[in-house]
Amino acid sequence: MIEPSFNASSQPPAHYVLQARNLVKAYDDGATRIEVLRDVSLHVAQREFVAIVGASGSGKSTLLHMLGLLDEPTSGSVFVDGEEARGMSESQRSRLRNRSLGFVYQFHHLLSEFSALDNVAMPLIVRRAPRAAAREQAAQALEQVGLAARVHHYPGQLSGGERQRVALARALVTNPICVLADEPTGNLDRYTAESMFELLVRINQELGTALAIVTHDPALAALAHRQLFMNKGRLADEDTPRSD
Repeated sequence: MIEPSFNASSQPPAHYVLQARNLVKAYDDGATRIEVLRDVSLHVAQREFVAIVGASGSGKSTLLHMLGLLDEPTSGSVFVDGEEARGMSESQRSRLRNRSLGFVYQFHHLLSEFSALDNVAMPLIVRRAPRAAAREQAAQALEQVGLAARVHHYPGQLSGGERQRVALARALVTNPICVLADEPTGNLDRYTAESMFELLVRINQELGTALAIVTHDPALAALAHRQLFMNKGRLADEDTPRSD
């Protein structure tokens, strides 16, 4: 069992990097209305590590997509670093997402034809950053996740754990205020998953990056400052601090 070294009893700053207010996500299936999210409200503070847990189909990934501005709620509001996304155009949402958020998924989604360095640099290149500067920042991000020696390797030349670390470096390269991760260890063996856990905790501690992570893994969820429990589209318990 991994023992986190941070003091979970200490309160994070009051500023919220992410807020959701009364989110509803519903679909019409013929005459039936299916509610995936039901009046969900939550916050993630600066430097905070929040785990979202719950059974499959409870709405966890849908909630993460709403928080990451990857999908729009049927009703309710999402605020990223104090900016409300409701009413924004898709290009405005994209700019806010690229500026403020990083993403890690269960499957790394790396581009096989690009090296680790260029995969990590891609979000900066999308911002139209000079390629040399983007690659320099990408090299620094890869060093932060322990892959300084693998920058010129391609995804097919990396282990599963290394590919997921590249994906984390890509999420960090823009210096986001918050990283959103959907089952980041779900495709890894136990040993590699624990290494990823330790890395996520270190990123949170040393860089001060807020984390909002969807996970089925109780060992990862136990490292968070708070666990949020999803049950049939609702937050069954919005504020459950970890006790030592």
